[in-house]
Amino acid sequence: ETNAGDLTKTILGKPVSGDLEYCRAAIDLGVVSVLLDAGAGDTWRYRDETTEAQFERSEGLAVASLRMFDSGLFSSDPGQFHRVDSAALSRLDASQLQTGLQVTEDNPLPGINQRVTLLNALGHALSHPPGADVLERPADLVLNGIDGDTIRADELLSHLLGKLNSIWPQGLYYNDQPLGDVGYHPAAQQVQFASGLVPFHKLSQWLVYSLLEPLEWGGIVVTELDGLTGLAEYRNGGLLIDSGVILPVDPSLCDQPLALDSEPIVEWRALTVALLDELAPLVRNCLG
Repeated sequence: ETNAGDLTKTILGKPVSGDLEYCRAAIDLGVVSVLLDAGAGDTWRYRDETTEAQFERSEGLAVASLRMFDSGLFSSDPGQFHRVDSAALSRLDASQLQTGLQVTEDNPLPGINQRVTLLNALGHALSHPPGADVLERPADLVLNGIDGDTIRADELLSHLLGKLNSIWPQGLYYNDQPLGDVGYHPAAQQVQFASGLVPFHKLSQWLVYSLLEPLEWGGIVVTELDGLTGLAEYRNGGLLIDSGVILPVDPSLCDQPLALDSEPIVEWRALTVALLDELAPLVRNCLG
């Protein structure tokens, strides 16, 4: 089997602890790969010409991201393919991404335009950071928030939320600031905070988890990982529904489309996060 981690080492070379340039390249790749990894649907496939293997869903998107990175699609410097920068992201268009992801009428991938918009928005955020000099690369954005050779996971998440909250599709606002992946539920009313807000930050937390190895390759250790949560996403939540752990009070909810910000979905995602905390020690006990 071939996995994206092995391919990364093939393209970039073998990682050496303390190698900052390798770390920066891997951070660039990790950020783009996470942002591209939305749902792939049931029919899309990616055939890797180098290994002649075929991948689907998240694995296919991971390998495709790696190959586009290797081709220099995300770099504006023709002499340095293995980097991502604001200029290349800002000018990326749907046709380029369709080609890189092997999208055709017979191999459709939903959400191409949304993925391009997200990468364009990242390019804009890198070239117009709030209260800072221009951060040309995603690696600049990440590393500029780290002082020393360690950082707590919640500190890294807070840094990324502050830098990237402008790129997410706009949802709730608080004091004129976009909140990103935050829902509303009446059961979350609190006197001391904004009423009913339920933070998830799925992609941002996923990004932190995805940066652990690249940062380690640069000699930086992310500590206190329990400061983050399990991810409030459909694989985890769907497992809890499919196994009967979570049951809808109204069974018809499972048979109708629901908006991401609807009360049942916010409640389902919140239950998913809470129940993952209950499930984790049981899994650890089973696995020893």
